[in-house]
Parts: sequence; structure tokens; C-alpha cells
Amino acid sequence: MSTPIRVRFAPSPTGPLHIGGVRTALYNYLFARKMGGKMLLRIEDTDQNRFVPGAEEYILEALRWVGIDIDEGQGVGGPHGPYRQSERREIYQKEAQRLVDEGKAYYAFDTAEELDAMRKRLEEANAPAAQYNAITRMKMRNSLTMSADDVRARIDAGEPYVIRLKTPRKEEVRLNDLIRGWVNVHSSAIDDKILLKSDGLPTYHLANIVDDHLMGITHVIRGEEWLPSAPLHVLLYRYLGWEDTMPQFAHLPLLLKPEGNGKLSKRDADLGGFPIFPLQWTDPTTGQVARGFREDGYLPEATVNFLALLGWNPGTEQELFTMDELIASFDIAQVHKAGARFDIQKAQWFNHQYIRQHSDADLAPTVQQQAEAAGFSCSIEKAEKLVALLKGRVNFAHEIFTEAGTIFNAPTMYDEAIATAKWNDDAVRAVTVFRDALQSFDGDFLAETIKHTLSDAMQQAGIKQGKIMQAMRLALTGSGAGPDLMLTMEIIGKDETIGRLERALETLKINV
Repeated sequence: MSTPIRVRFAPSPTGPLHIGGVRTALYNYLFARKMGGKMLLRIEDTDQNRFVPGAEEYILEALRWVGIDIDEGQGVGGPHGPYRQSERREIYQKEAQRLVDEGKAYYAFDTAEELDAMRKRLEEANAPAAQYNAITRMKMRNSLTMSADDVRARIDAGEPYVIRLKTPRKEEVRLNDLIRGWVNVHSSAIDDKILLKSDGLPTYHLANIVDDHLMGITHVIRGEEWLPSAPLHVLLYRYLGWEDTMPQFAHLPLLLKPEGNGKLSKRDADLGGFPIFPLQWTDPTTGQVARGFREDGYLPEATVNFLALLGWNPGTEQELFTMDELIASFDIAQVHKAGARFDIQKAQWFNHQYIRQHSDADLAPTVQQQAEAAGFSCSIEKAEKLVALLKGRVNFAHEIFTEAGTIFNAPTMYDEAIATAKWNDDAVRAVTVFRDALQSFDGDFLAETIKHTLSDAMQQAGIKQGKIMQAMRLALTGSGAGPDLMLTMEIIGKDETIGRLERALETLKINV
């Protein structure tokens, strides 16, 4: 019987979750669901100096917003808790001590000044790398260069120390990445990483290995920035005796700047005027507000669709996917090695597609709230008609109210170029005839009946309708282009339509 698939998303609560982190969570989720497995959420908060209040809650809310359902972990619970690393201190200390006892790790008492001096010596000697490794460790203050009694005395006296991995000097470390294939690194390129810090908390390297093992993680899907650390993690699995059950690794490509050169940063987003976080974030220290995809008007399903295709290709021409379709189509082998350019225009295109798919009733409350906040009376029925009229013309739901400006406000100015070209004798006669027809109109003022009324009036007056429609629109909206004119008149109502036609006849008659 095969081992059940278990993946994890393990963010650090050091601030708002980057949109790249959301993509990592999404790929884990799609893989788990496709394989019939489970997804676990773990909070990696061992770096207490960088802990930011509210960040954990932000992470949970962001995942809920995009529709990623966590099966086990922080906020959900489960049999392998606690799922916050700061609450698992004793577990890591036990494993770190085991490595020391087995000769695979050691105590190091070096001060910051001594470490700086070591690096300076190596730099002056033009050493290949200024790092604490199999060579330099024998000239430092650690349990490999001290007597056991001296080590014990220092520990008993409360002298600060860290526990470092005893990296082998001449070994080949290999792993088969699901995206990148075989990765080979010689152990001489791996330094003696700190596993347990002087505050008793583990570094990422020890904590994630111990947790992934104890939580039964079968696949580690994470960002490319962790690829250089992967050989070290393989060594740790080996030293801890867990190599046979070591998870498979998949390192995702970077998200690149919009122009394609270099890793996407918050500065790029600020300069480009687009969000880089899923939700708006207010820095608890400075009060600075960072934009969020949600608050900028992106729909969660559009955001998911956009992120899914940043680095993964389904191998078909299909671009629009529901979450279920993404799950059915996802294949980790089809994730690219190369970085993915962050094209915000494509994100807007996706949002436009999903806005069009949403029902008018879904989007109407947003329009109604905006209209009423601006001081206009707007029933939910009117808001639904506005959505039907304008949602095909916008990228975001909040733009519908902006686009509806000529509906809520009668024109006070008219497009001069259109007036000069189209406002002529035929236009004046057409507007006059149509106004008269509406004044005697008695029935439901609906787009279809308005259309027939206009057609009949033009036919009776002997006016070719196609030649006067731009002038008619100018009279009603002040512009020569816009959404469906019949539905526009239905929304503004009979009296307002007649009033606008009369004002146009009064204002524009000088151009005849």
C-alpha cells in the first residue's frame, strides 16, 4: 500500500504573505488534492526577532480568501500538533542533542567578534569561501577543539553556545528534484550551519526537517530560494536516520519583475502601481499601508487562475480554470524551471473574464454601496441593470460605478468633435421626434420597447436611424461612444431621458 500524500505550507509570520507565497500554497494544495492527499499548515516562527503581530492571522485569512482549504495544522488542529514551531522547542532540542551525542553536531561558543575575525582572515587569505566549515572549525572555540570537561564547565556556567552541524569534508550529496532533476553538491560547499541558536530555538534547517519527518510530509514543494539549502537538508535527514523516508523535493521557479529581469519585489510593485500581497496590510509599527489584490478589486478565483499559470502550463490552450479544473489538470512535472514574469495586465485580463462570468446579482451590492456612498439613490434592481450594462467593459467591479457616471449625472458638456461632426439638421429633427414619441409613450420603459419606439419614430419621420445614433448618444450622455444606449435609457428612466433630450436641443442648437 502506497504512503498517503502529505504536503505542507510553512510560512513565517514576519509580515504580510507575499503573493509568491500564495502561489506556493496553491501548488501544494493542487498537488495534494490531485493525488488524493492532505495539506498541512505550519507556522515557522522560530525567528522571534522578526515576528510581526497580526501576521499569522493575515496568513490564515489570505488562504481562506483564495479558497485553499487546510486539512490539518494551525487554525484547524490535528494529531501532530502543536503546529506553531515556537511551541515545539523541546522536540528540536532533543534532536539537536542527539546529533551532538552521536558526533554529527557540536557545541560552538564563538562570539560575534570571533566569527567576524575568522571571516576577515579568510577574506585576506583569498579563501574560496569565508565560512565555518570542516576546515575552519578546527581553529574555533567549539567542542571539537576543547576538552569535554571544558565544554561541560562552560555550559554549566551558562555561557552562550549554538549547536552546529558537523558537515563531512568529502562527500557527494545528491537529490532528485521533481522539477529540476538531479542536483549534486559536494559537501565542501556546505558550511557547518547552526541548528540550534543560543536562545534554545532551532534554525529553519533543523526545525523544518524534524517537523516534516514527525508530521509525515511526503513532498516538500517550496520556492527556488531554498534550493541551495536542499543538500544540507538531505544531510540532516541522513544524520537523523530518516533518509529512507525523506520527502521528495520540488523547488518552484521565481516570480520575476514585469520586465522579466530579476526577482519581483515590493519596490517593483510600488513603482508599477500594483499589489504584491493578497490582502491589504497595515504595518503595526509604522502604520504604512500596502495594497492587496482583494482590496484592489481582484476576485479570488481570478487571482488563483492567474497564479496557477505563473510557472505551470497545462499543455493545452485552456486559460480559464475553476479550482476543480486546476486540480484535475495540475501536474508537478509541468512546472517550469525558469522564472515566471509577473504580468499584472494578464491578472487584470483574468479578472475581467471572471467579472463577466459573475451574475449581475453578485456584483450589484458593490455598485449600490458605491452609488449610495457618493450620495446617489440606487436600488438593488437599478444596480443589477448597471452591472448588466457595464460589466463587460471593466476589469474590476468597483469600476462599474465609475463607468456609470453618465447615468447618475446628466451631461453638462458635450464632446465637441462629435457635436461638430454629427449634430446637424437630421440630428435635431431625430432627437425632437424621439422626444415627442417618448412624451406620448405609455407602457413599461424597457430597453426592448424603447428600441421599437425609436425605430418607429425614425421610420415615420423618414430618418435613417444609423446616421443619427451617435448624435442621439451625444444628447443623452455627452459622448459619442458607450454601452448599450437602449439599456442606458431604461436605467435612467423615461422622465430623465426626455429631460436630457430637451437640454441637448437647447444647448446644442447653436451647432446646427
